[in-house]
Amino acid sequence: MYYVYVLLFEDGKLYVGYTSKLNERLNKHRRNEVQSTKNRGKFIVIYYEACLNKKDAIKREKYLKMGFGRRFLNNRLENYFSGSRWRAGKSS
Repeated sequence: MYYVYVLLFEDGKLYVGYTSKLNERLNKHRRNEVQSTKNRGKFIVIYYEACLNKKDAIKREKYLKMGFGRRFLNNRLENYFSGSRWRAGKSS
């Protein structure tokens, strides 16, 4: 099983990634052991989903990083972000 996940950082930016070991990967993010998120501060996991294989997870990660995927996240998490200045257009 693989997981695609979305992190929201204090600066309002997103990180989208995939992994086969979600808890381990999140702990690596917390310990600043992931180069792409190192020293970006605190984050919360705002979304994750399971995929049956690595190929599907990679495709889904890429989708969530693109325009239609950002719109999907905005629609999916609309209630969470109501009143927030954040929108999924600030992904990295």
